[in-house]
Amino acid sequence: MGSDINVYGMARAFYERYGVKSTAYASVQFAPTKYSKIVDVETFPGFNEDPGFIENMTKIAKRYKNLNKKAILIACGDGYVELVSKHKSFLQKTFVVPYIDYTLVQKLISKEAFYKIADQYQLPHPATKIITKADYQNGVANIEVPYDFPVALKPSDAVEWLEIKFAGRKKAFRIKSRAEFDDIVAKIYDNGYTADLILQDFIPGDDSNMRTLNCYVDQHHQVKLMCLGHPLLEDPTPADIGNYVAILPEYNQKVYQQIQHFLEAIHYTGYCNFDMKYDRRDKTFKLFEINLRQGRSSFFVTLNGYNLAQYPVEDYITGTLKDKPTVYGNQDPKRHQLWLGVPVKVFKTYAQNNADKKRALELLAAKRFGTTVFFKQDFNLKRYALQKYAFYLYNGRFKSYFKENKGDM
Repeated sequence: MGSDINVYGMARAFYERYGVKSTAYASVQFAPTKYSKIVDVETFPGFNEDPGFIENMTKIAKRYKNLNKKAILIACGDGYVELVSKHKSFLQKTFVVPYIDYTLVQKLISKEAFYKIADQYQLPHPATKIITKADYQNGVANIEVPYDFPVALKPSDAVEWLEIKFAGRKKAFRIKSRAEFDDIVAKIYDNGYTADLILQDFIPGDDSNMRTLNCYVDQHHQVKLMCLGHPLLEDPTPADIGNYVAILPEYNQKVYQQIQHFLEAIHYTGYCNFDMKYDRRDKTFKLFEINLRQGRSSFFVTLNGYNLAQYPVEDYITGTLKDKPTVYGNQDPKRHQLWLGVPVKVFKTYAQNNADKKRALELLAAKRFGTTVFFKQDFNLKRYALQKYAFYLYNGRFKSYFKENKGDM
């Protein structure tokens, strides 16, 4: 479900492991999946919401009804996760649907609700205050900001946020003053957003303090894969802030055990992805959110030897996953590969100079790195030119936005 870089990464994983071509269904087609030999994309207007989604999936299901092979549904965006889980009882009559029920999705997909559950399981997260539309209507000047500036501000409802447009809109905001806070909150609600906002104590430090964890939990609610990534650089473009563009593999058994306990306790199923940041003030990793899908940059997992496609196949098709032990990724530094989502030059110019960058440069020098979209077995001139151009555009993005959105952190 979808057509972005996440979709291409999963299609590539299936192709590398099983030699099969994937079919993607989406409302529009994005550049990462264009001109590809490993994934076919079919688009349907309005497919990213009901009734367009279920109407088209009802027709699509008929194609697969009499096939001898099982087809696995993989949702590659928050909205698609919500739609697939909402219609799970219908979809699983035809497809393998490795997702939790809609009731649990509703508890986890909202950042606000996730923090409440995190508190129940002693999972650390940034100090948080919830702002409602009613708070704004009572006067933005009356909203208390209990943390020192800068502060972090982001929407609780990521799906609704996709539909909100205004000058200065960002995926998340780092706000430096009270005047800026009042202005941004007003713009958000005046332009149609209705859900809550999350105001948080800003955890100091550059992008290299982030971590991203991808997991797979089997149908028996046992964690089978955990692979931790250490982002060194994020996209500074307003609409894409928080999207990782350089990731080192990392091993941390304490983090693995903490998250494994949580996932098994709530009876999770399927892929998930956690974003967290190291807080040097109390030496803990603070969780930002759980994504109920593999991460956008999750191909770094497959790149490092843990093919994401094989887990649902072994779970639901061959039935061999149940008896396998949990894989705690990245224990052997000799196997580490650097994942990049930008040109090498951009990484070298903008990533913070530290020991982690030094390690990344060593991997680059040793040719131990890779990307999601540049795949030798899917080469043609049209595709290569498009992906090369998409990478080239990052030069301008970083030049325009890095200092404003990522400087002085």
